[in-house]
Amino acid sequence: MAIFKQKMLWIGILIVIVVLGVFGLAMMGSVLGTKPQHVPVALVVLDQPVDLPTGDKLAVGEMLKEQLTSNKQLPISWKIVSSEEEARKGLDSRDYYGALVLPADLSAGVASLMGPSPTPATVSIISNDGMNTQAATVVKQGLGQVMKMVSLEMSKSALEQMSQRTGQISVSAATALLTPIQVNEETVHPVGINNASGNAPGLLTQIMWMGSLVSAMMLFLASGGAKKATGRKWPAHLLQPIIGIVLVGAACGFLVWMASGWYGMELTSAVDTWLFLWLGGSAFYLMQSMLLNWIGFPAMAILVLLMFFSMPILNMPQEFLSDTTQNLLYSWTPLRFVAGGLREIMYFGGFKAVSTNAVVLWSIAGGCLVLLLAAGVKKGKAAAQHSAAV
Repeated sequence: MAIFKQKMLWIGILIVIVVLGVFGLAMMGSVLGTKPQHVPVALVVLDQPVDLPTGDKLAVGEMLKEQLTSNKQLPISWKIVSSEEEARKGLDSRDYYGALVLPADLSAGVASLMGPSPTPATVSIISNDGMNTQAATVVKQGLGQVMKMVSLEMSKSALEQMSQRTGQISVSAATALLTPIQVNEETVHPVGINNASGNAPGLLTQIMWMGSLVSAMMLFLASGGAKKATGRKWPAHLLQPIIGIVLVGAACGFLVWMASGWYGMELTSAVDTWLFLWLGGSAFYLMQSMLLNWIGFPAMAILVLLMFFSMPILNMPQEFLSDTTQNLLYSWTPLRFVAGGLREIMYFGGFKAVSTNAVVLWSIAGGCLVLLLAAGVKKGKAAAQHSAAV
């Protein structure tokens, strides 16, 4: 058939394969096969050993500490801290996805199970949802299962000892022995209502990237048209970043209002969210405009690919990503600094919680602004040399 002899058909097939390969790598390659590993969790051991009637010492806290830290099946990197207050400070400063607190009366509670007045012990599992809901859920479920297994083992051991000693078990003792260790679950830095299960920072970042990209392209074309119409290059070139930053600020305000007003997204500080999103959007816009002014329309392919490669990892905990993805993409993509800063703003107390993400974005914005202005100087010199040659 004649159609199979057409070069365009085979070129089209090749293009489809390349496009599917590139975008498949972008959308799936960085996240498929991800698994939690080395998730930092604080462990607080306050338990005080108690003396048993047999003369032995019971130290449940140390026993649990040894079991937990030696358990290689748990995807947790334990950070031993000396107090619950220190652990909570670490949760506030985004050092840990969760914490396990073994109280001072843990051994005493377990020992009481074999006495006349059994008092079940209580341990606390604290999940840091604001840091990442997915990782916090993994921590909460993993620790909950481990504590249930430990509680079951202790229940069996205590039942055997009591049945051998007395042959009968009172109702109160049996009830206590069903759950010798009770678990109290607590959530800190909750993500709020209609926050896409804590993924709102990533969603806002993606939307703002697209808004900034449209603004950059529109003003790049408008600036080029103004330069041709007036013959004056610098006024139009200088207005490009000024108008763009103002436009991005308005777009960020509309986005925050839309998320809150239209979709009911709970924001603890809408103003802080808007201001930081404006900073991130301005950094996006200046970077996009700089590339467009230096490279031209081919820069669009780079910017679109960067967005597609970055989207899947924005809401993934860093500890879930492979070393390759962390080093080759996560460590430098500008979108993750905006998403990380928004997470700090929205779930950890506004601007006072912002860390290095803001510094990185200011650096990106400043550097790209300088390069954007430098593009005008280069083009001006090139045009002058061309005129002189003519």
